[in-house]
Amino acid sequence: MEQKNYFVHETAIVDENVTIGEGTKIWCFSHILKNTVIGKKCIFGQNCVVGANVTIGNGVKAQNNISIYEGVEIEDDVFLGPSMVFTNVINPRAFIERKTEYKKTLMKKGCSVGANATIVCGVTVGMYSFIGAGSLITKDVPDFALVYGIPARQHGWVGMSGNRLNFDESGIAVDPSDGRKYSLKNSTVSVI
Repeated sequence: MEQKNYFVHETAIVDENVTIGEGTKIWCFSHILKNTVIGKKCIFGQNCVVGANVTIGNGVKAQNNISIYEGVEIEDDVFLGPSMVFTNVINPRAFIERKTEYKKTLMKKGCSVGANATIVCGVTVGMYSFIGAGSLITKDVPDFALVYGIPARQHGWVGMSGNRLNFDESGIAVDPSDGRKYSLKNSTVSVI
C-alpha cells in the first residue's frame, strides 16, 4: 500500500488523476476534482472545492468555504480568506453552457485576499498585493498594491510582510517589521 505524505480528512473527496504535494492538508467536506495539481504544504479548510484542471502552487492557504474554479491559477504562498469568491465566466446564464469561455484568473506569488472578497474572472492579482475583506476586484491589481472597496480601488502599497509602505520624497520605503527596502518608480514598486 502506497504511503501518502499529505493529509486528506475522511469526509473529503479527491478524484482520480490529482497530484497533491507533500505536507498538504485537505480538511472536512472538501472536494478536489480531476486533473488538478496542488503543491507542497498547502492548507484547504472546511468545505473547499478545487475545480478540474486547476494548478495551485506551494504554501497556499485556502480558508473555509472557497471554490477555486477551472480557469484560476494560483502561484506560491497565496492566502485566500474565508468565503472569498472566484468566478470563471463573465456572462453566466443557467440555460447557456459556456465551458469553452472560461476566463483565466492569475493569483501571483504571495498575494492575500480578505474574507468575502470577490474576484471577477479575467484579472491578474499582483505579487504580494493585499485585497481587503469584502472587496470586489474587477480589474488587474498591481504588485504590492493595497486595494479595497466596491469596486476595489488602490489605497496605497504594502510590503512582503503585508504592512503598509510609506514612501519618502525620493520614492524609498522601509518596512518597519522586517527592514526590507522598496522603491516606487512610475507607479511600480520593487524590492531594493
